[in-house]
Amino acid sequence: MEKIEINLNPNIPPLPKFEDKTKINVRYTLISPYVSVHIYWDREQSELLYEVEEPILNKTESDLLATLEISLGEMVNVNILVQKTVESMIEYIDKTSRLLIDELDLKITHESYKKIFYYLFRDFIGLNKIEPIMRDYFIEDIDCNGIETPLYIIHRVYRNMKTNVKYDSFDQLSSFVEKLAQRCNKYISYANPLLDGSLPDGSRVNATYTQDISSRGPTFTIRKFTKIPWNPIQLLSKGTVCPEMLAYFWILVEYKSNILIAGGTASGKTTLLNAIAFFIPPEARVVSIEDTRELNFARENWLPSVARTSFGEGKVGEIDLFSLLKSSFRQNPDYVIVGEVRGKEAYVLFQGMASGHSSISTMHADSVDTLTKRLSTPPIELSPSLLNTLDCVAIMTHAIVGKQETRKLREVEEIINVEPNGTAVTNTPFVWNPRDNVFYFKKNITAFEKISRKYGMTVDELNKELDLRAKLLYEMQKKNIFDFNQVQKIVNEYHKNPSAVLSAFGIKKE
Repeated sequence: MEKIEINLNPNIPPLPKFEDKTKINVRYTLISPYVSVHIYWDREQSELLYEVEEPILNKTESDLLATLEISLGEMVNVNILVQKTVESMIEYIDKTSRLLIDELDLKITHESYKKIFYYLFRDFIGLNKIEPIMRDYFIEDIDCNGIETPLYIIHRVYRNMKTNVKYDSFDQLSSFVEKLAQRCNKYISYANPLLDGSLPDGSRVNATYTQDISSRGPTFTIRKFTKIPWNPIQLLSKGTVCPEMLAYFWILVEYKSNILIAGGTASGKTTLLNAIAFFIPPEARVVSIEDTRELNFARENWLPSVARTSFGEGKVGEIDLFSLLKSSFRQNPDYVIVGEVRGKEAYVLFQGMASGHSSISTMHADSVDTLTKRLSTPPIELSPSLLNTLDCVAIMTHAIVGKQETRKLREVEEIINVEPNGTAVTNTPFVWNPRDNVFYFKKNITAFEKISRKYGMTVDELNKELDLRAKLLYEMQKKNIFDFNQVQKIVNEYHKNPSAVLSAFGIKKE
C-alpha cells in the first residue's frame, strides 16, 4: 500500500462575514484530506449548525476498524505514544496497523484503509470525536453538557453554534473525560470528580466526572489555547479598542504603571493582557504567574510560572499562586504579570506594587466599585489604602454591535484615591459608547500626572507622545500589519529609535 498522507494544518481560509445569519453557508477543511466542516443556517431548527464531515464507513469497514482498535489497544502504550511528535505517532500507528492487517489476514482495499486509518489516528493520537473541532483555528470554546446532548462551540467569526457531535452513553463520555485528565497529567475519579488542567497544547480544560455533580453525566469545557496570541493591531482591527487606548497603555507600561484588567468570563481579559504585554520594553525582565497556562509572550527575558496542585491528601507538593508570587519578587523582575487574582495572592501583588514593581493582572469584576469590594472583603481583605497603588483599571465587556457579538474595552478608569470605607474616586479618560459604537477620550489623564511627577516629563509632552503613538498604531492597521513578529519588531524598534519608525510611516513630529 502507498504511504498515508494526513495534513493537520491546512490553510486557514478567509471566512466571509454575514449581516444576516440565515445566509451563512460555508465549508472549509479541518484535517486534509479527511475532514471538513459545514456551517449553515438550519431552517427547521432556526439556528446555525456546525456540522463536522468525517469519512463514512460501510458495515465491513466499521467491523475492520473495531477489530484493529481492539488489537491496537492491546499493543500500544498511549501514554508513551503521546510524548512523541505527531508525525512519528502517525508513522507508528500506520506501521503497527499494517502489521496487524497482515498478521490477522484482513482483506482491505487501500481506499478503505485510508478512511479507517483516519479513525485510528483520531482515537489513539487525537481527542476522539472532538479532534476535528480542536484542529479548527476559528474555535475558541468547546462545551459538552452531558450525554445525548450536542456539543456547543464558540466560533471566532460566527460565534455560538450547535454541533452534530454528541456522546451517546455514560461509559463513552466518562472514558473520554478520563482521557482528558490523562492528557492534562491529572487524575479524575469518583473520589476526585472535578478536573481543572491544561492539555499539552495549552488549552484549558474544566470537567466533571459523575452524575452526582451534573445530572446528565460527565461534562467538559475546553478553552482553546491560541499558539500565536492576539497582538494590539488585531484588537484594533476588531474594534475592541481604539488607537488612543493602545497608545495610552503603551506609555503606562513603558513608565512602569500598575494595570488591572477586569471583566466577566470570556470577555477578553487575557487577550488584552497579552496585547498590552507587547509594549513591555524588549530588555525588561518579565515574571508571569498563572493557575493554568494562558499567557504567551514573544520575548526571551521571560520567566513563566504555573501553580501546581497537590498530590493526593494533605496538599502534599502543592505550589499555589501565593507561594509563586512571593518567590517571584526575589527573581528581580521589572514586570510581574499575574494571570488572574482571586485569593490571598492579591495581598502580595499589591505589596509588590507598593514597593515599586510594575504589575499587570486580571480579575473577575464588571466595575471599579465591584472590584474594590471584591479586593477589600473576604477572602482577599486588602486594606483600601493599598488599592491606591493601582494606576488604572481596564474594564472588558461582551457587546452586540450590528447584531454581531463582539468584545469591547468598555472603559478605562484611573484610580485617584480609595477612601478607608472602600469608596473609589476615579477619572475616566476613555469610554466606549454602545449607542453609536464610538470610543471617546479626554485629555486630562491622571496617570500622566503621576508619570510627570515621577519621571520629570511634562503632561503636555506625554499627551503629544500619546498622539504620535496612536497615529503609528493606526497606520500599522491601515497597512494591514498583523504579523505577530512584525508588530513586535516595530514596537521594539520604537523603544530604540522613535523618529526613524515615525518617519518610515510618514508621521511628522509637530
